[in-house]
Amino acid sequence: MTAPLDIGGPAAPPRSNGELVFAEPWESRAFGMAVSLYEAGAFTWPRFQAALVARIAAWETSAARAEPYPYYRLWLAALEDVLAGLRVVSPDEVSARTRALARRPPGHDHRDDHGHEHPHGH
Repeated sequence: MTAPLDIGGPAAPPRSNGELVFAEPWESRAFGMAVSLYEAGAFTWPRFQAALVARIAAWETSAARAEPYPYYRLWLAALEDVLAGLRVVSPDEVSARTRALARRPPGHDHRDDHGHEHPHGH
């Protein structure tokens, strides 16, 4: 079972030349979490799409429109909404985990000596 991603419209993920575009590593992780949970049967895709469209609509009517379009922040918020609605996770648990992750130092999950060549931003 593969997630039926929208190709157009407000819920469609950003694409370039037909390929999904992620500006930051966390965006692809958030995307993968939602798709994996859907594929595991944790929720239906229409339920997730409705949550995503609701988050997008709320953003569109907010004062935040002067900021760049935060598609994957809205995607992640929609996933949290769905999981909280299913009582898989509580909003307090999401907040606590968010605070814990925010305290981690940059590059915490990427060792410098891992056997392949590429810049590490040092």
